[in-house]
Amino acid sequence: MIDKIIPFDTGLLLTIILILIVAGVASRLAKSAINKHLRNIADSQESKDYDNATRLRFLKNGVNFIIVILTVLLITYTIPSLRALAVTLFAGASIFAAFIAFASQQAFSNIVSGIFIVWFKPFRVGDIVVVGTHFGSVEDITLRHTVIKGLENRRIIIPNSNISSDVIVNSTIEDPTIQRFVEIWITYDTDLKKAMSIMEEESMKHPDMIDGRTLEEKINGEPIVLVRPTGMDERGIKIRASVWAKDLATSFDMYCDLIREIKYRFDEEGIQIGVPHRHISQGSNKGSQLVSKGI
Repeated sequence: MIDKIIPFDTGLLLTIILILIVAGVASRLAKSAINKHLRNIADSQESKDYDNATRLRFLKNGVNFIIVILTVLLITYTIPSLRALAVTLFAGASIFAAFIAFASQQAFSNIVSGIFIVWFKPFRVGDIVVVGTHFGSVEDITLRHTVIKGLENRRIIIPNSNISSDVIVNSTIEDPTIQRFVEIWITYDTDLKKAMSIMEEESMKHPDMIDGRTLEEKINGEPIVLVRPTGMDERGIKIRASVWAKDLATSFDMYCDLIREIKYRFDEEGIQIGVPHRHISQGSNKGSQLVSKGI
């Protein structure tokens, strides 16, 4: 009975343990080095290197995947029985291989899409984007998916292949400055020039307002804040002030402030805000009938 026991290969066991130890150490060292670079980028006060941060985060997420694959291959090659089994499977199990390839098609599609995102850079970690109906800042890009931090601090996880086939609106890349439209309706009997003047004054007073004019517009004497009527409807006359801010988040805060301050000034100056009007006509059989509600 003892003669039939398979001899225990101590050398093979030590080799496998050594491979696992080396893989674990390599993973820790790689992640530590990447984290150090990411901290240096985050601590930089001069500028944020979004491109390097994106590549490093993607590499960090791919380190474990690459090391696991290499470790499995090394162990398979080290153990003779597993090596022979692997050769047999790859050589003879074509149906099994086709099934695995089909099952992993979406996974590989996500990996390839992730590489394309990092390479072509339609967005980077830290950019503010709209993907489909989802809005937020890009928090991470992994081999499989992209993580977007939404306005309510929720994480939106989108497969990379879905992002590659969708329209992306990037509010940060190239030029982060934003032109925000502040639109208000006033009644038809209100002093239009006075209302436009108030909107321009309040916009110019805001500390986050910047001069977003082009060189040509400055030469032509275009105003820093362009205010003009842009439409008429049931509510009255629509006035639009075009105000620039340094980025999307700042522009939203500025917009909220301007709506408040302009409303206060309108109240002080007697400017009436436009509201929808209801037009009533006499119906033949049903009495008073609503014809138009406005918007």
